[in-house]
Amino acid sequence: MAQIVSPDPDERTRDRVLSAVLERGPVSAAELGNSLGFTPAAMRRHLDALSSEGLIEVKRVRGSATGAGRPARRYVLSRRGQSKMGNDYLDIATAALAQLGEAAGPQAIEDFARTRFSGMEERYRPIVEAAGPDLEARAQALAGALTADGFVGSTKTVGMPQARGVRTASTPSSRPTMLSVQLCQGHCPIQGLASAFPAFCDQETGVFARLLGVDVRRLSTLAGGGHVCTTHIPLGRATAAPAASGSTAVPAAADSASPSNPATLSIHQQGRP
Repeated sequence: MAQIVSPDPDERTRDRVLSAVLERGPVSAAELGNSLGFTPAAMRRHLDALSSEGLIEVKRVRGSATGAGRPARRYVLSRRGQSKMGNDYLDIATAALAQLGEAAGPQAIEDFARTRFSGMEERYRPIVEAAGPDLEARAQALAGALTADGFVGSTKTVGMPQARGVRTASTPSSRPTMLSVQLCQGHCPIQGLASAFPAFCDQETGVFARLLGVDVRRLSTLAGGGHVCTTHIPLGRATAAPAASGSTAVPAAADSASPSNPATLSIHQQGRP
């Protein structure tokens, strides 16, 4: 009878660590150790092993809203780590879309991407609408919907607080005008396709803008070389009336692509980390 070999305990543990980095990255070794119940020495050993395999890498992140102080070490998945976690599509899809573009032109690829994301928009809209008018709550609901679809969504509120008692006509509440939410996606099931065809990221950005009812800006994408996909969502304003499903226009005043109005630029033309 063939002997059954049990999985390496270290390998199982490192899979847990890799999953935690995917879900929480950029994340520090101390944060990982606390969440997984590992000692600092054990945590360092597993992180060093994953780093030597090229599955994770270090990103320097400033810890305060002002950006002051020495950047801290944070761990994120590398491109190889993203691949290990799974990309649920075949290489043939890239070849098929390239052939479609050659036969019918770039507009055909944009139409294909728009059709794909229209289904996402229809499914997500009831979830986001149920969160009410508050943008932070809507962004959190959107992150949850993305996580359910394998994008590992999360949100983080960032920015400079407004001075106490200072309010302007453009500020409908006491919320700081410079405060924003960063919507992050730690995994992209179609990363390879999006790298070859930016229309996929552009269409997804349009969906986010319509669901949230405000201008949004892509700060980074996995497809464009970033460690995570990060979407900037400005707070301190009421949501606008959502655009009709299937429209590619970004809400509010974003009606022309220019450096002063980056929401309409291709995400591959916007800033990267």
